[in-house]
Amino acid sequence: MTVLAFLSNGTVELQGASGATGILKGLAAYGFWGYLLAALVGFALLFGIASALPILFTWAERRVSGRMQQRWGPNRVGPFGLIQALADGIKLMFKEDIIPAQADKFLFMVAPGIVLAGMVSAFALVPLSDSAVIVDTSLGLYLIAALLSLEVIGVIMAGWASNNKWSLFGAMREAAQMVSYEIPFGLCILLAVVSYGSLSLREMSLAQAGGFLNVGNWLIFHNPFFALPAAVVFFIAALANTKRAPFDLPEAESELVSGFHTEYSGFRFSFFFLEEYASMFVISAILVSMFLGGWNLPFVPGSAVTGSFGGELLAVFTMLLKSFVLVFVMIWIRWTLPRIRIDQVMSLCYKYLTPIAFACLIGTCWWELAA
Repeated sequence: MTVLAFLSNGTVELQGASGATGILKGLAAYGFWGYLLAALVGFALLFGIASALPILFTWAERRVSGRMQQRWGPNRVGPFGLIQALADGIKLMFKEDIIPAQADKFLFMVAPGIVLAGMVSAFALVPLSDSAVIVDTSLGLYLIAALLSLEVIGVIMAGWASNNKWSLFGAMREAAQMVSYEIPFGLCILLAVVSYGSLSLREMSLAQAGGFLNVGNWLIFHNPFFALPAAVVFFIAALANTKRAPFDLPEAESELVSGFHTEYSGFRFSFFFLEEYASMFVISAILVSMFLGGWNLPFVPGSAVTGSFGGELLAVFTMLLKSFVLVFVMIWIRWTLPRIRIDQVMSLCYKYLTPIAFACLIGTCWWELAA
């Protein structure tokens, strides 16, 4: 567990740090200013990664949707259109930032920052390997769930502060959708906690090493009767939490112009844009860590991906690959299924996903007792 300790001599240090956090621990050993530098370095790493991933995912979504619709997608700016998303980001940075005259200016300006801050903070708790984790804490999943829930607060603030009826409708939909789908989302997290006896994603990944073909300990295979349907429920709830189609009711361009961010432009709009695509990766990485073996690969012993530089690189590559596959599935679903009505969104949550998640959780409790 990585903790911030205030020592009797007035200095501050990170205790229990390992891997990537070990570097930050070395900086923190120089007292308060060292810890401040470590925090700034960690934030720069997180924000850099969180900004780079949306560029990749935006390009991938455009190319995938283009192929599905029998068109090219971006293919002019850079080779294969690879830097089209970067060009769009630069355009957003230089666009005029407009604040409506009747808006609540303070809340209007703060809301995008709250939405992005929650996602970036949750990113720090996601382990890409045994050592590649900024913050490793025994309460990792608890903190991630709390930080991701900040998004709904920012969205409601953005919708209300805009003083626009379409934005307010989008915010109301987001509030209902997020609060509802956090129930099956949380129940699936509880299932993983019951199975591993830990709230640390790093510990969960370590526990899934080994077994038949090195996949026997993956939760969906170790407990296939309950963990496999729970993983599907978690993924569907994740789609709703990230406002991805067919659950993109808070935006719903054909009904609400652009939903809760109708009045946003320029740099502030890019915050909502960055949060959506980065949260796709964070949610996918959480699912991989809980149900799909984390950074472990079939036919590769768990000891081979920990303890050495090459092994850590392989572990990071594995984690990224698994997460990217799930992100691709999210993109695939968006361009395959139509948007469903708000009553269907609520019915799916309360009539189907929540009972299934409850049944899987209770079954897992009995499974663990029997084991």
